[in-house]
Amino acid sequence: MEQKLPLPPFTLETAIEKIQLAEDAWNSQDPERVSKAYTVDSEWRNRDKFVNGREEIVLFLTEKWKKEKNYKLKKEYWAHTDNRIAVRFEYEYQDINGNWFRAYGNENWEFDANGLMQKRFASINDLQIKEEDRKLR
Repeated sequence: MEQKLPLPPFTLETAIEKIQLAEDAWNSQDPERVSKAYTVDSEWRNRDKFVNGREEIVLFLTEKWKKEKNYKLKKEYWAHTDNRIAVRFEYEYQDINGNWFRAYGNENWEFDANGLMQKRFASINDLQIKEEDRKLR
């Protein structure tokens, strides 16, 4: 049986651990690695896109990181319950024209009993920034 530690029900400490693991995986920019944290039938809303299942996650992230160069993400704990975690995040990236952006947002996560994320709902806004205004390196 596939599991991704830590498992719910989450404590403050295990929620923070889960968030750090997610941040590390996303910063790897490895779509396959990231996809392994989700159920095979995971449901996402990412901005205006709806993504379902690991195969679509891999395709989505592959395309994302082709367009978002020098990607760097920071996630922060917001709240949690037994099998849910809410985070705020920001990430910075450079588009294909060399312009820098900082994206801000919130994510709501729901996990199955095996610690795999079955639902991810992300609200994200982008702000164009100057390179000298970058915070994440």
